[in-house]
Amino acid sequence: MGERLKVFGLVALLGFMAGIIAQLTADYVIPALLQVLPALVQIRFLVSGFAGACLTLVLISVWAYITGPTDR
Repeated sequence: MGERLKVFGLVALLGFMAGIIAQLTADYVIPALLQVLPALVQIRFLVSGFAGACLTLVLISVWAYITGPTDR
């Protein structure tokens, strides 16, 4: 039961970090990109999808690295 709670806690922590990163991206990175590349205004949903995919890959990679292999 203790291991399961650790995994839930880790997933919750990763989700919290993902929310912070998503908010910072929405507040600072995307507006800066929209100023530099005005054509992105028309395809903003593609940029959001790409950012979400990258963020998910990073978070899952960090999670996999932290937990490591379990030898039973």
